[in-house]
Amino acid sequence: MRATGIVRRIDDLGRIVIPKEIRRTMRIREGDPLEIYTDREGEVIFKKYSPVGEVNNFANKYAEALQKTCGLPVFVSDRDAIIAVSGASKRDYLERKISYQLEQIIESRVLYFRDSGKETVSIVSDSSHFVSCAMPIICEGDIVGCIFTGMQYDDKSEKKISDDVEMKLIQTAGVFLSKQLEN
Repeated sequence: MRATGIVRRIDDLGRIVIPKEIRRTMRIREGDPLEIYTDREGEVIFKKYSPVGEVNNFANKYAEALQKTCGLPVFVSDRDAIIAVSGASKRDYLERKISYQLEQIIESRVLYFRDSGKETVSIVSDSSHFVSCAMPIICEGDIVGCIFTGMQYDDKSEKKISDDVEMKLIQTAGVFLSKQLEN
């Protein structure tokens, strides 16, 4: 843990303001849930809560099954980072922050499919994969993450399924993961 040099006082209602610079750096948005941890030394730690992280094991298994079906790498993310990977290097992607363009896809709340006229969207900032098809995961009206397929920039191989089937699989996966989180 590192010190920021910023000191804030608690107001009469027990609130404390998290500075804008820290919220921006940590990608904390208005309404984001934060978990509160304490330790024996009296430290209070705020950690971003990820509902998708609650189904991490399930998301990994689902990504593996989907990857075997469609023959493309499959990724699951919360709103900030990749939490499950199948068909690509876990070392290169797991727990890495997603790209700004992928954040925009997630914020759109609709199915995304790459078209030949569209600019490619990197998965993470220095990725060798770009987003092929993506479906935001929405739980009780809130965006909590995304499931998507990826393709390598230099990949010339034939994929196992058609574009329409890929879109339906990813759309179904997004809806299914949404339902899992609601239970």
